[in-house]
Amino acid sequence: MSHPLANPKFRVAICGAGIGGLVLAVTIGKFAGHDIHIDLYEAHDAITTVGAGIVVSSRTSEVMKELGMYEEIFRVSTKLPSSSHGPKFRISNIPQGGFEWFQQTPTLMTSNMHRQHLVDTLKQYLPSSCNIHFAKRLTQYDKQLSGSLILHFADDSTSTADVLIGADGVHSSVRKTLFETLDRDVVDPSNRRRYTDPSWTGTLVYRTVFPAKKLSDLDPNNVALKDFVIFCGNSKRVVSYPVSQGTLINAVALITDEEKAGTPFEGRWVSSVSHEEVQELYQDFEPTVKNLLKCFENPSRWALHVVNELPLFACDRVALIGDACHAMTPHLGAGAGQAMEDAFVLGRLLAHPLTTLNNVPAALKAYQDVRLPFAQFVARESARTGGMFSFDMSDTAGRNVREEMEIKKEKLLAQWEWEGKDSPIAEWLEAERKLRQGSDEA
Repeated sequence: MSHPLANPKFRVAICGAGIGGLVLAVTIGKFAGHDIHIDLYEAHDAITTVGAGIVVSSRTSEVMKELGMYEEIFRVSTKLPSSSHGPKFRISNIPQGGFEWFQQTPTLMTSNMHRQHLVDTLKQYLPSSCNIHFAKRLTQYDKQLSGSLILHFADDSTSTADVLIGADGVHSSVRKTLFETLDRDVVDPSNRRRYTDPSWTGTLVYRTVFPAKKLSDLDPNNVALKDFVIFCGNSKRVVSYPVSQGTLINAVALITDEEKAGTPFEGRWVSSVSHEEVQELYQDFEPTVKNLLKCFENPSRWALHVVNELPLFACDRVALIGDACHAMTPHLGAGAGQAMEDAFVLGRLLAHPLTTLNNVPAALKAYQDVRLPFAQFVARESARTGGMFSFDMSDTAGRNVREEMEIKKEKLLAQWEWEGKDSPIAEWLEAERKLRQGSDEA
């Protein structure tokens, strides 16, 4: 519960209490104390999360350490038995039985965890300067002559803020209003829909989480029980790994039609589906995968949409973080981590002693200058990685399959090299340098 602040230097409204919005509130609270009042608006009646599993990478761990919650996160995460290695890649589109392709070195991750556990931990660290408002879905905002912002919600209520941060996901109302109200000399009006509307990737994603015991009873030697496994096929794959201390299995099945990328998706973007629909798609896969699919509980189908590359993440006193500005494909497992990096860098900048209401735009510009190029780079690499998982084993006559596999393996391994370059802390220091430079020049 929040406490009234006597003289906060400004009020920040965060729309969206997902992982990015929560990390932002925690970061501001930790480094600004009571100097900044935070209003956190959540469209639903409670703070929940979409999806089940999340990869806790070394970069993510750095943010957690800076926020003082690493030990708690580590306690509820799942260290795999093969923790000295990364995911196992299998060629699985062979009905008689697939085989292990290669196993990645452990640069990608340190552990896995259930998203809800991460959200629950973040909620515990929300500062007393943060007031949470539920059932508040932003529809649009207006800028006043004074520079303050009037927020309009779906229940016809309004609120006021000095700074607005859109952490409201791929369908972001903050992004929509931002680009619809930008001057013509900033954004060509003919491109506005490209920036406001999400784009379908041509990929359908089937998600589920189920008790590990269900799979162990059916197939006690199934590799998915203990390891992070990517079962590869031709334009489709299944990804699975244990969460919740190994008691649950998080599984995701993906199927892509590249010719449909960028076309409108017909129907509901998220829907419940039958077990039969999922199993039918993988009839050409090995028994290990078929047994995994038999354990799916209440599977849901998602039409995977992304946000097209934006020319900016911030303008004046409004900024975007996470999926609101760079919703990406899941092929690198980097979406949540990138949202957390956005939130950490932006939160540190807003909380900085040099940041006042007058120079908030400069702080947001420093955030954009550091995070936009890197986040968009990761999004591009993620999209590129998706095509590398595809391997056609239906007709191998006249092909040097072993050589093809080795070449593709090396290309795939290179896709995670960015994980070891730079760090969220280095990004923050670079953003702080830009903020100080701007303050000196002012």
